[in-house]
Amino acid sequence: MVPLAVACLPTLWNSPLNPLSAATPDAPPPDGYRQVLLVDDNPTNLQVLYQALEEQGYELLIAQSGEEALEIAGAALPALILLDINMPGMDGFETCRRLKADERTRDCVIIFLSARDGVRDKVEGLRLGAVDYISKPFQFEEVVARVNTQLELKRAREELITLHRKADSLLLNILPRSIAERLKEDERNLVEHFPEATILFCDLVGFTPLAAKTEPAEVVGFLNRVFTTIDGLVEKRGLEKIKTIGDAYMVGGGVPDPRPDHAQAVADFALDLVEAIPAMREAESLPLALRIGIHSGPVVAGVIGEKKFAYDLWGDTVNTASRMESSGATDRVHISGQTRDLLGDDFEYEARGSVDIKGKGPMETFFLLGRK
Repeated sequence: MVPLAVACLPTLWNSPLNPLSAATPDAPPPDGYRQVLLVDDNPTNLQVLYQALEEQGYELLIAQSGEEALEIAGAALPALILLDINMPGMDGFETCRRLKADERTRDCVIIFLSARDGVRDKVEGLRLGAVDYISKPFQFEEVVARVNTQLELKRAREELITLHRKADSLLLNILPRSIAERLKEDERNLVEHFPEATILFCDLVGFTPLAAKTEPAEVVGFLNRVFTTIDGLVEKRGLEKIKTIGDAYMVGGGVPDPRPDHAQAVADFALDLVEAIPAMREAESLPLALRIGIHSGPVVAGVIGEKKFAYDLWGDTVNTASRMESSGATDRVHISGQTRDLLGDDFEYEARGSVDIKGKGPMETFFLLGRK
């Protein structure tokens, strides 16, 4: 609603001197970019600006002092503010400074509209955060064109920021955060050696025959539900999901961000997983079972290639962890002697003795039972 002081002034809008009086308005601005705050202590200026912009589909707010502008802007958060400089009390420069200092209003687009047309005034206005400066007396077309342009730019910037955030989110779903940040910095050599890490593999027992007699969409849905549950447990323990390979799931501790408790964190995750199996089994109404294997040692990790790249691990430690899984037992955590030594006396174990591991020969291995 136009304030009474403005509405009672002589109407200039229908004057033949007004070049916009017979103009056909453009398409209305999109939602979120319609509200404009007019700040001027001159009621005639306010009325003319109000009617010119209302014709273009904008929703107008009015303030006749800097103090009033701060109050209205803080409550309404307009998309754009047309701001006079010479006003009683707080002038437009100070009003702009406070708007930009306020976290609520710092993103409002500000255009100065003032009779002060000196270069220093314009430079000061832009320095304080305004994006444009229009000198009085102004032309209707110029004001409308600049408001339209600045709001289009604001929308384009915000859409670009949204797309950037989506791209970052997608990248973080593919790569560890620290690796993604390095990749965004255009770092090329993303391969490192980690002298200490712990690797876990888990595999769905009996999945292959189940998949052979199940519709493809059901198979994918089943894997998605199970792996989503595992994802949550990985995140809970601060570990890194490396990849899934068919019905197998690979997790790393101590990569790409080293941590002294990598073995303990992976062991706790494995025990979480065993505890979660009955609930997953009941939810799926299927004979769901997992084999879990863990081994600790040095690994090489990084990103290779330039297309469809992924973070991966290589080395004997990875191969041995995979063998721990394949030679393990259903719904049990099979660990190597190296991992057992790192875990120490904080956990309980069941010794398996010497086990012939494919490709490795005899190894002393254990079943992890739980924390003491």
